[in-house]
Amino acid sequence: MRTFVAGQEAHGDFEFAELALGIDVDLFRGPLESETDGERAVREDAARDILADLRAEAEAGDEIAGWDALYADALTRTVPLLRVARDRRAGTGEAA
Repeated sequence: MRTFVAGQEAHGDFEFAELALGIDVDLFRGPLESETDGERAVREDAARDILADLRAEAEAGDEIAGWDALYADALTRTVPLLRVARDRRAGTGEAA
């Protein structure tokens, strides 16, 4: 079965959420692959700005923006399991 949102086909849960909610999961959660400190800082700055905009829109009465802000905020508090496992191995001296 295929899933379409606004005329675009979603290939998986994350892409469906991105198309349906307009939220880039990797922007708020972080990518599954490694990123440099500079890349992380830029991504986190952009995520903070977008989250602030969503919250402002929610306070102005946009209920959808409010739900998007809650989802995006929750994503910022998650860490992909693969990254946790890789970081843990790197800290113990095991091959990553």
